Amino acid sequence: MNTNRGTSAEAPAENFMERLIREDMEAGTFSREVCTRFPPEPNGYLHIGSAFAILTNYTLAQAFKGRFHLRFDDTNPLKEDMEYVNAILEDMEWLGANPGGHIYYGSDYSGEIYNCAEKLIRKGKAFVCDLTAEELTAARGTLTAPGQDSPYRNRSVEENLQLFREMRAGRYPNGAKVLRARIDMASPNINLRDPVLYRIIHARHYRSGDDWCIYPMYDFAHPIQDAIEGITHSLCSLEFRDHRPLYEWVLEELEIPEPPMQREFGRVNLTGVITSKRYLRQLVAGGYVDGWDDPRLPTLRGLRRRGFTPESIRRFVQEIGMVRNQSTVDFSLLEHCLRQDLKAAAPCIMAVLRPLKVVLTNFSEGATELLTLDNNSENSALGTREVPISRELYIERDDFMEEPSPGFRRLSPGGEVRLKGAYIIRCDEVIKDAGTGEILELHCTYDPDSRSGGPASGRKVKGTVHWVAAAQAVAAEVRLYEPLLKEEGGPAKGGDDWNERLNPSSLTVLEHCLLEPYAQAALPESKFQFMRQGYFTADKEPEAGLLVFHRIVPLKDGWKARK
Repeated sequence: MNTNRGTSAEAPAENFMERLIREDMEAGTFSREVCTRFPPEPNGYLHIGSAFAILTNYTLAQAFKGRFHLRFDDTNPLKEDMEYVNAILEDMEWLGANPGGHIYYGSDYSGEIYNCAEKLIRKGKAFVCDLTAEELTAARGTLTAPGQDSPYRNRSVEENLQLFREMRAGRYPNGAKVLRARIDMASPNINLRDPVLYRIIHARHYRSGDDWCIYPMYDFAHPIQDAIEGITHSLCSLEFRDHRPLYEWVLEELEIPEPPMQREFGRVNLTGVITSKRYLRQLVAGGYVDGWDDPRLPTLRGLRRRGFTPESIRRFVQEIGMVRNQSTVDFSLLEHCLRQDLKAAAPCIMAVLRPLKVVLTNFSEGATELLTLDNNSENSALGTREVPISRELYIERDDFMEEPSPGFRRLSPGGEVRLKGAYIIRCDEVIKDAGTGEILELHCTYDPDSRSGGPASGRKVKGTVHWVAAAQAVAAEVRLYEPLLKEEGGPAKGGDDWNERLNPSSLTVLEHCLLEPYAQAALPESKFQFMRQGYFTADKEPEAGLLVFHRIVPLKDGWKARK
């Protein structure tokens, strides 16, 4: 999103939302500064779709030197909790969209919203209805048939005020009555067919306690909250377009001067991920994943634990730009943005994930030699470092093949490879388990003159493999991830079929990995490139005495391959 309009001839053109806001401000629609908001309901954790909405609102406010508000839409006590409030605050700070002092709670406006409801009643624009939820649904009509007027629609102002105040006082049980707008039951827009404005909920609110037992519906509370805060542009995703007439009706009937303007942008979906809070909650509650921060989830907590950086998510949103219509973006674009962030910043180290022991039979027992590795050629932030080598070391099991297939360029019986940054070795003997035939170790000899800079350093071999010295290796657990769903097609229809929809290979845990000594000092959330393996991050809460690494992404960039 362009935040530097007009700074140079090469500055990106305005997107359609920037143009709309600029035109509104130039026309004098508002006498106040541009103000946008992000209004999450604190009933779950933020996800990648939330990040798109957050950064869209935040960046637009910055572009016009205006204000950005965070407002918790906490007008439903049944699902909301302070846990989610704290998580949203933390995630937004991590994302780099800190609202500063502009943090608000919809529940703090309860008295003002209630007064607005009474104003509509006095104007004859709202009435108390006794229909049950099922009767309300039946009377609403369809897309082709009008709705039916409620038999309570013509109650007097006095009766409606009395009943509404009795609702407020807790005289009625849940579902006994609702407050509805009086608009038009024959409207082609179903949202205008006398929508419910207030319902009765006898439940303790995490913030206001038992002060209220009636709560406003989102479509009623939202425009009022926007007006109270001085929001100029209430930006929302495209599915709220049909709700805009009700948004405007509420503000008009309440006679709000310079009312906020609702404007819609296209919703962005990602291939292969689940962003519905309902389904995410099913996965967490059902134990299908390891909490809201499971690295397989697209929650910001999960992405952060997986190793995604806030810079990569901001770059991703910028790459997508502002879209008018709903669109689907390949998840590999997000991975591409992450690689752009990591490739010059993540130190490149050697890590053996599936170890195979190698004994250098002509290397002196008990001796250790320090080799200098230069990572400049690897585009690594680590630079030059010393790595120990000794008689016993480990290579990747996949880097040895007893009967090599055509084109195999690594180690095989009688064959030679170069140890990365070290010596050329030759496999002389394969040691196996007598009972199972499993390969236990390889006995090899090394060429002392083949070390980089040595007399035979220019001797060529077909392959190079990474390795770690056995005595100095750092033990670690490594977790590899694949998509959570077996195939494209969105979330499951319900909780009962998750076992059929989930990919059983979405998580692979490798328990006996070995890393070079540099990894010992890894801090939580520090990032590395494991040579030939991909990008990895240290877990935020490593287990006692054991490092745990998550693979963020493989080295191969699927997005580039498509371009």
